[in-house]
Amino acid sequence: MSNTPSSLLNVERKDHTLTQNDTPLFTGLKKHADRNPVQFHIPGHKKGAGMDPEFRAFAGDNILSIDLINIAPLDDLHQPKSLIKDAQDLAAKAFGADHTFFSVQGTSGAIMTMVMSVCGPGEKIIVPRNVHKSVMSAIVFCGAIPIFIHPEVDKELGISHGITPISVAHALEQHPDAKGVLVINPTYFGIAADLKEIVKIAHAQNVPVLVDEAHGVHIHFHDRLPASAMQAGADMAATSVHKLGGSMTQSSVLNVKEGLVSPKRVQSILSMLTTTSTSYPLLASLDTARRRLAIDGKELISQSIDLAEDIRDRLSKIDQIKCIGSEILGTPATYDYDPTKIIISIKELGITGYQAEVWLREQYNLEVELSDLYNILCIVTPGDTQYEADILVEAMQALAKEFRHDSSHSVPEVILPDIPLLAVTPREAFYADTELLPLDETVGRVCAEFIMVYPPGIPIFIPGEIITEDNLRYIHENIEAGLPVQGPQDETLTKLRVIKEHRAIK
Repeated sequence: MSNTPSSLLNVERKDHTLTQNDTPLFTGLKKHADRNPVQFHIPGHKKGAGMDPEFRAFAGDNILSIDLINIAPLDDLHQPKSLIKDAQDLAAKAFGADHTFFSVQGTSGAIMTMVMSVCGPGEKIIVPRNVHKSVMSAIVFCGAIPIFIHPEVDKELGISHGITPISVAHALEQHPDAKGVLVINPTYFGIAADLKEIVKIAHAQNVPVLVDEAHGVHIHFHDRLPASAMQAGADMAATSVHKLGGSMTQSSVLNVKEGLVSPKRVQSILSMLTTTSTSYPLLASLDTARRRLAIDGKELISQSIDLAEDIRDRLSKIDQIKCIGSEILGTPATYDYDPTKIIISIKELGITGYQAEVWLREQYNLEVELSDLYNILCIVTPGDTQYEADILVEAMQALAKEFRHDSSHSVPEVILPDIPLLAVTPREAFYADTELLPLDETVGRVCAEFIMVYPPGIPIFIPGEIITEDNLRYIHENIEAGLPVQGPQDETLTKLRVIKEHRAIK
């Protein structure tokens, strides 16, 4: 059960009280489908009758019967008044928010909404440099100026952690005119900073705190996990329900607390970024996922934590593999962690994380969440059982045996480039007069496009940053390792778009 008293989880209606057991949107969609009205409206497949028979047979008539459009009986996500409003109100109660907005544009759309709700052209926002590309996309769109905080770097694992309260305090001292502070909580790898203290520092200067909670929908529903954004008093949180909360891919929520941000402006910005042909199956899956988290979340998440800890204990016994646990805690940037994220360091085996990912796929038909140069990441959710856990442990034992070597083998040094300097704003660089140059001829030039490894989608370069030799070497290492380097217009990754330099006339 949720930690919140049940009386605070209900939604009062004129005719009756909705509880967390109710699914107003999903129930309304099923009732509409049961009525089986004659449809002279889109979508054109008309409950599956007009689509490819093979796809229809595979997808199933039930899901196609609720693949509908925003007709009056089904409410409208852009201006909800009935079914969707009730579903969002129940979600707000469950997440401890004043308002919850459903997103069918994924968490990326919700993150962009947060940034664009508080920032306009030329206004500053304090962000960690290891932000998701959606944050930088929003900054390009609205013309904001990013003030970067360098996250703490783990030199053993080769990953970035969170930002610290003291770094936020220093940034606000230097930039008291900042319109917001954005925090990742938890990171992709499950590491959380002291969010409550960061919120306290920012709120002392009336600066709103925006939280990228893409990897933390479940943390609100269990006391063995880090504090959620709403529990910490943050003003907005883009929370990815589909990643770890049981809804369908691309469905997320944006949780908002009133005070320093305007819910009406949030709704307006979100509407601008959202398709008018919203997916009702996605929305219904948010409605039902919220019910399950609110009613059964604590029990289900307890099972996931216990299963993950069992996996971690068993993996830790394998030679030349390290499975990261609570020992990672103890620094200001590693204040807490989510044990359902299993970080497996395989650098001692002398292979890259990507090589391990490919080997596990080919030998065990096993897919991991993420690989990088030094690690693989696996996530454990209520969808996992002991069966899947045993396969993972067996596969990692076999991987270690396959690549085991003697003690004379040297462990590769973790290489992490410095964060590039920002020469011009991302918007100026993105819209500047540019040219394509061979990758290795761009040192010292100003980048005009994004380059990132996805997942996790953290940019190596963003538009406006000065290209350095170290960062180019890091790009080459990722390409050579087979990791998915993305972003440049040149898909061969041999050229990079930079701001054109206009030489003086002699």
